Amino acid sequence: MRFRTTLELGGKTATGVQFPDDVVAGLGSHQRSAVTVTINGFSYPSTIATMGGRFMIPVSADVRKRAGVEAGDELDVDVVLAGRPRTVTVPDDLAAALNAAGARSAFDALTYSNQRAHVLSVESAKATETRARRVAKVVSDFVHRQG
Repeated sequence: MRFRTTLELGGKTATGVQFPDDVVAGLGSHQRSAVTVTINGFSYPSTIATMGGRFMIPVSADVRKRAGVEAGDELDVDVVLAGRPRTVTVPDDLAAALNAAGARSAFDALTYSNQRAHVLSVESAKATETRARRVAKVVSDFVHRQG
C-alpha cells in the first residue's frame, strides 16, 4: 500500500511517519506488525507501533541518509507486511563466544531489534581489540542475566 505523509520530528532527533488508520486496516494489520517500508526507493524492515494513540513507524538517521530525506519532508511511503520473520545473522566470533558461555539461547530469545543492536555494536568496531571487548561485553551481559 502507498500513502503520502510528512516525516515528523519528535524531540531533537527522533523521526517517524504516521500510518493512516485505513492503511493499517488495509494491511489487515495491528500494532507490532512486521512490515517492509520503502521511502524514496530505499526499503527497510520495521514494526508498526502505537505512540500517543497513533500508528507510527520510526525512520532512523541511517534510513534518512540512505533515502535522502529529512524531518519535515513530504513522502510517498510504500508498505507491505513482512512475509517471513526477521532474523539477525550473528557474526561467527559472537556466536562462538555466546555458545561457549552457554548464553546463546538467551540471546536467541531476544527480539529482532535487541539482537540487531548487539550485533551492530560488535560489527561497528573498527579495531580488532574493540570488537573483542564488545563481544566480551555482550556475553557478560547474558551471563549476568542468567546468574
